[in-house]
Amino acid sequence: MCAPYFSVGLYLIIFIDLTSNPGSVRLLTLFVLSMLPAGLISQTFEVRGIVRDKQGDPVPFANVVLLQVSDSSLVKGASADEDGHYAITGIAPDLYYLQARYFGYRSAPIPLDIQKDIQLGALLMEQEGDWLEEVVVTASQPTIERKADRIVFNVENSVVSQGNTWDIVRNTPGVINVQGRLEIRGQAATIYLNDRKVQLSQAEIRDLLEGLTGTAISSVEVIPNPPARYDAAGGPILNIVTNRNIVPGYKGSLQGTYTQAVFPKYSLGTSHYYKSNKLNVFANYVVNPRKEFKEDDSQINFINDQGDLFARWDTGLEKTTRSQAQQASLIADYDFNPRNSLNFTSNLSFSPNKTFRNLVATEMRNAQNTLDSTLNTLSTLDNDIHNLAFDLSYERRLRQEGAVLKANAHYTNYDETQQQTGSSDYFDPTGAFLRNFDFSTDARQEIQIYTGQLDYYSPVGKGSIESGAKLSSIQSESRIDYLDVNGSEPPFDIALSDNFRYDETVWAGYASWLANWGQWSMKMGLRGEQTRVEARSITLSSNNTQDYFELFPTFFLLRRLGDDHSMAFDYSRKLRRPNYSDLNPFRYFLNENDFDEGNPNLRPHFSHNFNLNYTFKDTYFLDLYYRDNGNYISTLSFQDNDNQTLRHVRQNVLGSISYGLDFTIGKSLTSFWYLYTYTSVFYEEETFLALESPQESATNEVSGFYGFMGNYLTLSKDGSFTGEVALTYLTGFLDGSFTLSETTSLNIGLRKSFWKNRAVVSVAAEDLLGRANARYTSRYLNQDNTYLAIPETQFVRLGLTVNFGNYRLTDYERGLNKSERERLEKE
Repeated sequence: MCAPYFSVGLYLIIFIDLTSNPGSVRLLTLFVLSMLPAGLISQTFEVRGIVRDKQGDPVPFANVVLLQVSDSSLVKGASADEDGHYAITGIAPDLYYLQARYFGYRSAPIPLDIQKDIQLGALLMEQEGDWLEEVVVTASQPTIERKADRIVFNVENSVVSQGNTWDIVRNTPGVINVQGRLEIRGQAATIYLNDRKVQLSQAEIRDLLEGLTGTAISSVEVIPNPPARYDAAGGPILNIVTNRNIVPGYKGSLQGTYTQAVFPKYSLGTSHYYKSNKLNVFANYVVNPRKEFKEDDSQINFINDQGDLFARWDTGLEKTTRSQAQQASLIADYDFNPRNSLNFTSNLSFSPNKTFRNLVATEMRNAQNTLDSTLNTLSTLDNDIHNLAFDLSYERRLRQEGAVLKANAHYTNYDETQQQTGSSDYFDPTGAFLRNFDFSTDARQEIQIYTGQLDYYSPVGKGSIESGAKLSSIQSESRIDYLDVNGSEPPFDIALSDNFRYDETVWAGYASWLANWGQWSMKMGLRGEQTRVEARSITLSSNNTQDYFELFPTFFLLRRLGDDHSMAFDYSRKLRRPNYSDLNPFRYFLNENDFDEGNPNLRPHFSHNFNLNYTFKDTYFLDLYYRDNGNYISTLSFQDNDNQTLRHVRQNVLGSISYGLDFTIGKSLTSFWYLYTYTSVFYEEETFLALESPQESATNEVSGFYGFMGNYLTLSKDGSFTGEVALTYLTGFLDGSFTLSETTSLNIGLRKSFWKNRAVVSVAAEDLLGRANARYTSRYLNQDNTYLAIPETQFVRLGLTVNFGNYRLTDYERGLNKSERERLEKE
């Protein structure tokens, strides 16, 4: 009885301490948000019993699962102890199915109307031929589930799972791949792995995901408007969910792929799963040597003050990349007892001796299109990357039924070294040598990321509450030395070299409440974040400090209109902070006339996101969305017509909005054909400061259409042979100051399992039409430049997976099969 009074007293002491210091009022707000629901209680129940075989003997470590009546999806589960006893706690009142499972055995599913604690007799498990065959994991159709706040792309055992995780994510419906950057509705996506944020940039994330085998992935969740428990920064989320065993035992696999594009490439990997009564382990290792080719074709028209074209440069780039990337992952869960569990996740990726070879050829012509001179540049870049991440989570199921307390700690160490050399030769129209220019750079970046988080969850009646607090710290040190060679000792050029340090600390607290009554559901949340940033250019003696507190509300409201119809509305305010690498003012050179440049004056931007959804029969979905992006951080390109240079710089735009109408269908047309379509009509607009133009601002806008159609086919009665055909079409959209041309991508794949799933063979071909790459055009005021980048989007990939051990193990997502549901309906 003293615990509530102790909690109140503790909160009061902290309140007095905080409010005695006026500078702590912001932290008090975070504290209140994180502790708001801590005293609320709820009414939940438990089911207990024992699992026995046909002879009446206990079945140790059997898995007992509670399933939704509507779709047989998993609600809760528990493993029996050594004597066959089990207990499922924290169950909200409702109608469920209960079933016990073990390899080769299942009990008959039992319907339960849970309104109180239930003590059952024995669940009897039997071994039957048809049930045994159903446990064998054969190829399945990837399915798409549309939930209240997300789209779930289930890919386990499908054709797409035979590639790497990057292949799966970039082919997820609604996700657009823009030159290696993943976007959702025109915004860069934030990547999460098992609900934990991956603390890397988009380019770094690609290396990470290319090294993670797709066979380890269960599903990808697309969350356009994340709720309050996610960080306010980051916009839309792609959450990658890995597999996890439900029955005890060991299974493993060896995977290999061979890809034929411009250059051949391969990957080799191995995955291992183990589950006992208390321990669940997944380990994965992949080596992914690659040789890749990319071709660019670009043009710049230089314009004088009178608006006349006086020079035209045509440039061709051939980039060859070689890498020896390796990646290892470990995910381990340990259940101390029914109330306490621990999760440890670790990832190590390293790419030693990654090299880039850029061959650039430029023809410089006058206004009459007569050749003035040519420029040939050869540059090489040597790169070494090491990334090590640890994540430790503790979960405590409290005495109050259904209440859970979670604690998480995370650490990332990222280290990158990079050396670049370049040499440019100039020639006159006859091909005679004019002059040479050499340069080299030496760069290094080291990043340390620390986070700590505490979350509390509890059911309340027919709803739930959750709250939490988080502290994160990012420390980044980077330097670049630019060396101008020109045939002598390389002098140190301080104007182009830099030593840069970035420190960011964020304190956050949140609270949210979900309520269900009648035909209504509502979820409200509020998140507060106190951010302090200090970015220092030590070499240039510049300092950029930011210190601000912001609130981020979220709101979701659902109204069911009978059995088949529902409408929902959601709103959120979000934040996007500058990436630490974008704040570094150093330059990366393609040649001395074409370079990328950081911007230490970038500011965070805030967006308001609205979405109105209509759903029919959980099959047809209509979404109307509007987003005010505010001073969006965008990559803009500016040509200096006087000095004839082109620079690419990150900049806050003056204003940005986007809106659109999305229509999606996910439906089984026949027993062997599942169809998913995603179509969208949209409008995007950005107004930005035109740095190299006489006018102060320019507006870039586009109206477009996006369409995705995925056909997933089961080509054999036993499900061991499947195929897919996917078509994506995009009229074009905005990317900074550029407008993109239309693209079309056609992909096909086949998958066949042999020897009761001991081996799986797949073949996939992408970009069969050769039209997956867009031309980028920036044309306004005195700016006129365009380029077409062609990476290896056309390829054929062969995959082979060999399973061993208890390879029939299923995962947590597997529900009742169709025949079992039919037996229940007859009962």
